[in-house]
Amino acid sequence: MDTIYIKGLEIFAYHGVNPEEKRDGQVFLLDIAMVADLTKARESDSLDDTVNYAAVRKTVQKAFTETKYNLIERAAQAVCEAVLAEHEKVEEITLLLKKPEAPMNAIFEYVAVEVTASRKAGEKEKTGN
Repeated sequence: MDTIYIKGLEIFAYHGVNPEEKRDGQVFLLDIAMVADLTKARESDSLDDTVNYAAVRKTVQKAFTETKYNLIERAAQAVCEAVLAEHEKVEEITLLLKKPEAPMNAIFEYVAVEVTASRKAGEKEKTGN
């Protein structure tokens, strides 16, 4: 198996439990790793044989912005589910969802959650970072 990465994808959205987060929104950063068998693509050099990362970006954008979630855990899961549903070559996806403007009275780089979802029956793992 092989891995395709999309790192540092910036998306403006309206997620959070505070009213101002849902009203004003903020930038989120997404690091995505998708596991797929790219053997055929490495031989054919054809876009049809790989995971089209431009199409994945559109899927991610739509899934991440169509609903205002309270929790980044749920927003991350929605993205993972959408990618697996729309991109059949992706066997597993891991999303590190960073919230650099979380409403905390502290100096910090970001808060984040990492979610992994897989096509394998019953294999959905959520871990916080």
